[in-house]
Amino acid sequence: MNVRILSGSHLKLLAVLLMLVDHLAAFWWCKWPEFQTALFTVGSRAVTPCMLMRLVGRLAFPLFAFLIVEGFLHTRNRKRYGINLAVFALLSEIPWNLVHTGSLLCPSQNVFFTLLLGYLGLCAIERYRERPVVMAGWLIGLLVVSIFLRADYGCSGYGFILLLYALKDNKLLQAVIGSCVLGSRWIAGLAFIPINMYNGQRGFVKGPVWKYAFYLFYPLHLLAIWWLARH
Repeated sequence: MNVRILSGSHLKLLAVLLMLVDHLAAFWWCKWPEFQTALFTVGSRAVTPCMLMRLVGRLAFPLFAFLIVEGFLHTRNRKRYGINLAVFALLSEIPWNLVHTGSLLCPSQNVFFTLLLGYLGLCAIERYRERPVVMAGWLIGLLVVSIFLRADYGCSGYGFILLLYALKDNKLLQAVIGSCVLGSRWIAGLAFIPINMYNGQRGFVKGPVWKYAFYLFYPLHLLAIWWLARH
């Protein structure tokens, strides 16, 4: 039975929907008493709708990280791909700041910066493959930047992207070690189920309109949630 039935477009759509659930819960719904009411208990811990939605949302980042690796491997213009990530990282900062602090300032940065740093790490690996000392210097430098920026998922997210690339030819190890790297976000390891259903095809997301619609969804949905939470 062939279970490789999901295209890259399906994974993108799934990642976006999971992220939306997570952010709606984190920045809006979890403020409502109804979403803090216990549904059942596990041991001595009450499980609420808010908790379940946040847990489901943990699956989004591994999917985005996997898609960054796939994008790096298959893009026809790596420079433009990196520029797109950088531009949307900057465009997303104000929405990120607003939804987190209600102001234009926030000590942490949005996940586009994590994805960008991971992507640059992959570029360094590819370019300096024959110069390991230089490669290590770039990878360590990017790691330091990820710590300094305090971007979403931080240095563990950056390392996770590099790990997915390093283990791209061994799906079992990729899933096992990848789940361990996520640490306390262990449930995110379930994202390897749809990842291993990937069929290697791009799918329906073709052309600039669809591509940039997915990029724009991130800052726009944060702005929408910020506005809804204030009304």
